[in-house]
Amino acid sequence: MDIKSTTPLSGLFRTSPFKPVQEHMRLTFSCICLLPPLLDALYRKDYPQLAEFAEEIIKLESAADDIKQDFRVHLPNTLLLPVDREDLLNLISDQDGLADLTEEIAKILVYRDMVVPDPLKDLLDELLEGTMEISVAAKDMIERLDELLQVGFRGREQEKVSVMIAGVRRSEHNIDHIMFRIRRRLFESEKDLNPVDTMFWYQLISLVGAISDQAENVADRLLLFLSK
Repeated sequence: MDIKSTTPLSGLFRTSPFKPVQEHMRLTFSCICLLPPLLDALYRKDYPQLAEFAEEIIKLESAADDIKQDFRVHLPNTLLLPVDREDLLNLISDQDGLADLTEEIAKILVYRDMVVPDPLKDLLDELLEGTMEISVAAKDMIERLDELLQVGFRGREQEKVSVMIAGVRRSEHNIDHIMFRIRRRLFESEKDLNPVDTMFWYQLISLVGAISDQAENVADRLLLFLSK
């Protein structure tokens, strides 16, 4: 998998100030897309394959981090931007949080040979499905930034993105309910689990749930663009 952009950052700025942000989001989304196969390998206890997926996530996160750092360094102060410069920097930081969370999940699963408790499997699948849906929505919103720029962040494109933002918020609310149920299920299963494993499962569940929180942060940042 090619994890680095072949387009110089200066060239991206010439076409649109949003191009580096979109390039960064695509890498971030690629990280998240490796979560289902990562957890599938965990279900099957295929730890060598799990390590391969984790390594790919770590590489993608590093590539995304490089774009973020270059963006911060090279975003010109004199560039006439359609949005506030600080808001644009905060947006790419919000996106980067998605990659960071995914990398942290991958690293924990590499450091420890975890086993998925049977009572958690159905809810973990539900949580992962919801996480992927909200991540797709966040990426789709970022991909629409150019269209928004063309219409001056007004009109029908603004309405479409506003609807998408509302959808992300609803999805995040639904994931909160799943998080409550899975944590409750884990609590009820504690007596049958190794205490240290239990502690790590609480941490892993929180990290997966935090991806949806971070996706909502991205949506809120776009809402800020639309409201100015």
